[in-house]
Amino acid sequence: MELRFIRDTDRREVDFVVLKDRQPLFTVECKSGERSPSHAIGYFCKRTEIPHFYQVHMGSREFISNRTRGMPFTTFCREMNLPQPGRDARR
Repeated sequence: MELRFIRDTDRREVDFVVLKDRQPLFTVECKSGERSPSHAIGYFCKRTEIPHFYQVHMGSREFISNRTRGMPFTTFCREMNLPQPGRDARR
């Protein structure tokens, strides 16, 4: 497994790309607010074969736009089976 980011020569960037055996599984763009998908996500959705794009934020709104799913950070953690923020991470 690897954790990387993706950026092009025009400095469009997505924060995280998770790879397994050098193949991208999904990307994660982190935002503080509940905005619509970032322009960079839309750009890379059209130009790559990465199967899933997530945009996580600290709000409560969820959305789906093309291949991008926007969701609260707590929802992302729950769905990825990660420790929940603010809970005991030792579980």
